[in-house]
Amino acid sequence: MTACIAQTVPSDSSVRIFDVTLVGVNPTTGYKLLMSVGLILIVLAVRQGLLMLGRRTLRGDISDYRRFWARQGIYIMAAVMMTLGLFSIWVTPGTDISTGIGLLSAGLAFALQRVILSFAAYFVILRGNTFGVGDRITMGGVRGDVVRLGFLKTTVMEMGQPPSVARDDPALWVNSRQYTGRLVTITNGVIFSEPVYNYSREFPYIWEEIVVPISYDADRSSAERIMLDAAREHAVTDEAAETALAGMRSRYAMSEASLEPAVYWRLTDNWLEMSLRFVVPDRGVREVKDAVSRAIMNGLDARGIGIASATYDILVRPALAPRATGAQEPGP
Repeated sequence: MTACIAQTVPSDSSVRIFDVTLVGVNPTTGYKLLMSVGLILIVLAVRQGLLMLGRRTLRGDISDYRRFWARQGIYIMAAVMMTLGLFSIWVTPGTDISTGIGLLSAGLAFALQRVILSFAAYFVILRGNTFGVGDRITMGGVRGDVVRLGFLKTTVMEMGQPPSVARDDPALWVNSRQYTGRLVTITNGVIFSEPVYNYSREFPYIWEEIVVPISYDADRSSAERIMLDAAREHAVTDEAAETALAGMRSRYAMSEASLEPAVYWRLTDNWLEMSLRFVVPDRGVREVKDAVSRAIMNGLDARGIGIASATYDILVRPALAPRATGAQEPGP
């Protein structure tokens, strides 16, 4: 007599394998499982097809807001279809699953709390206009341009930091706001615990400073004029910046701010520290500062004004004469 490997028990329609009853597994459950797998495959195939259609239809750069919103809409639609489909397959009329759903929900909420937090942060980012694809931000200790925004994570093309903060973690080898070549992935939930710095959302400009130390006996007025001329030639002083600043004042309680270059003096023990403050666009800061620095150096050289630096006096003591033979040793 050959034993049956798998069979169903008529009384409860359970599936048995090697005379072992599989709890909760019956033909109905298997049918629902197959339906679920088929639904998932169909939704994923439809989503992939719509993404390909969107790429061919919209074309353009991937950072184009039209492609971004089309991709986000397809993802959301696929997620909603999959959720509703699975719920419809597994929850049938007359099925008492309230207790099971409660326990399952509690377990999932505890195990996936970070995932749920990041998923909720995704809608906060979109609804609150915190940032979008193409914005330059600092988030979770990472500075760079947002290249992708997903349901759970944000991908940033990392860039370097100015020398004043170059020692901060993580260590960087690019001493300016230029790409390092690393893609950094950050969970969206970070926005609930850390600040997000946006460099380009509503005011795509930042204020920069160049500090030049000169000696107290130098021609200070000429040095200041040279610095201001260099800033006016290469920094931002156009109407677009004025319009952006006026828009910021209309939306936020901002104090008065000037876009005109200015030089501020600070007295030190060794030299006069002259700080040039000017406005630059959110991108290409290094090029602008390089042009301003070159113009300042050329102007100072033409007027014979040098850059002050710390000096040290070194005192050299003469060598002691050799002691005569037989000379009496000095006392203690």
